Amino acid sequence: MIKNQDSDNILIQRYGNLADGIVLLFSGYVEVVIHDLRTQTVVYIANNISKRNLGDDAALDEVEFDENENVIGPYEKLNWDGLNIRSTSIVLRDDDNQQIGMLCINMNIASFEAAKALLDTFLSGAQLVPQPDKLFHDDWQERINSFIHHWLNENRLNMNSLSHKHKRALVEALYDEGAFEGKSTQNYVASVLNMGRATVFKYLREIKQNK
Repeated sequence: MIKNQDSDNILIQRYGNLADGIVLLFSGYVEVVIHDLRTQTVVYIANNISKRNLGDDAALDEVEFDENENVIGPYEKLNWDGLNIRSTSIVLRDDDNQQIGMLCINMNIASFEAAKALLDTFLSGAQLVPQPDKLFHDDWQERINSFIHHWLNENRLNMNSLSHKHKRALVEALYDEGAFEGKSTQNYVASVLNMGRATVFKYLREIKQNK
């Protein structure tokens, strides 16, 4: 939405498409407003969620800008519907480096806050109790899981990027830890590391021969 002004308006020419592009990227959650500091009015609005109108008072005439200040925020404010908006304001300058406008990016964060509250409800540890000893006193799978991820962190690796060399080294580390004493551990390790069971047995034979 563009205010009817002279077509050579520098703010609209230079930043109107930028405002539209930002709005498209954030799929309806973001509004971008361009203020003209010379006329103290709103001259461009992309995805109007604040119910402002073109030509409205920008209310920026009393803002004292630092000469070197270009980005203000992010900061939060309340929208007309009572929902929170997170905003960042960017100072726009002309070819002489004079402050002529302000591009304000306003994001509706209410949906994200609701999602966070829901996740906090499910993930909070308030209802958790310590692992019952009678169920987990011999949880070899959990011990293997803990060892594997500790080893990955120590070696700055992740499961999806393991090479054959890495997997063999991890199998050897598990062997040294005594992880293969149980009946089903070879199958479990093969599944976790996305390897054939025969490959795990092959590595174990080679490791035992070299010990």
